Amino acid sequence: MFTHSLFWLPSRADREGGIAATFKGTCMFFALRLLLTLCGFTVVLTGCETAPVSGRSQIMLVSESEERDMGLKAYREVLSKEPLSGNTQANALVDKVGRRIAAAAERPPEDMWRAPHFRWEFKTIDKNEPNAFCLPGGKIAVYTGLLPITRTETGLAVVIAHEVAHALARHGAERMSDQMVAAVGTAAAAVALSATVSGRSRTYLPAMMAAVGAGATVGFILPMSRAQESEADRIGLVLMAMAGYDPREAVGLWERMRAANSGKKQAEWLSTHPADTTRISDIKRWLPEAMKYYRAR
Repeated sequence: MFTHSLFWLPSRADREGGIAATFKGTCMFFALRLLLTLCGFTVVLTGCETAPVSGRSQIMLVSESEERDMGLKAYREVLSKEPLSGNTQANALVDKVGRRIAAAAERPPEDMWRAPHFRWEFKTIDKNEPNAFCLPGGKIAVYTGLLPITRTETGLAVVIAHEVAHALARHGAERMSDQMVAAVGTAAAAVALSATVSGRSRTYLPAMMAAVGAGATVGFILPMSRAQESEADRIGLVLMAMAGYDPREAVGLWERMRAANSGKKQAEWLSTHPADTTRISDIKRWLPEAMKYYRAR
């Protein structure tokens, strides 16, 4: 809540020549208040959603139809540039596992989430990278460089369930919403800085604004990204269990991923993913929850 008075009376300093500067500061203040108020109204009007399994509250400023349209366009663009696998066995395995996981996502237990009714697609990209990605609307791709690490069908199920979880929890729309909120916050900080910085200090204003932007990234966007990755791990364990894959295999998969990533470590606070040790520890903690849904096929 803002308690700044709506009425402004000039002080003696103002009357002696500082009126213009004070008036500018007052205008900046009201611009800042309007910006933050509009942001607040936007969040209230769109409301919050609840993530599957974890129950975490999510702010969504992007509609489901917008999210799906953007996901489909991005997916088509990626597939037009990346080489698709010609290995029929690998392609069939990725599609088989993907379909089983997607079927589980479309049959939520105990109303844990809304059935998304996505047009699921699973593609294999012929590239020697240990990678996979998910785009909004259930558009998922697995790189062939990941298959030596997944090793088995169940190992592959860990990866695909994680990607399906991203789609199910609408992490793409949430990420876009987070960036919109961060952009408003950065703009508000710019207004505040412009109102308070004067004279020679204004020379350093661009550098100060760059620092504000970096603060938004490290302090908000990246931590939310790590939260989404951890959440996708947790939801993924439940999904693969529902699909008849043993979720305990997730520990071995991420231990192999850790070995493959050795020598490529980055400080966790600057990473979009949790550290491997953190990830494995969390998965072990969530396994009892997932095992309630596991029935071997």
